Amino acid sequence: SNIHVVLAGEGWAVEAAGSGHRTLYATQDEAIEAGTARAQHDNVELLIHGRDGQVRARSSFEHDPRRYVG
Repeated sequence: SNIHVVLAGEGWAVEAAGSGHRTLYATQDEAIEAGTARAQHDNVELLIHGRDGQVRARSSFEHDPRRYVG
């Protein structure tokens, strides 16, 4: 599942789409760092939402075999 960084009360949360599980962070920068690591590990896309809930940035860490030359 893709990883989302979203506003959560006074802080920011990292959550996997559809999982219902959130990890909370004090700042958006901390959440982005953690979300990036998780998205890279899971080979999925990271979507960063702004305070208004809209996606403001996205990065793809999905495995693409065309990137590798054997």
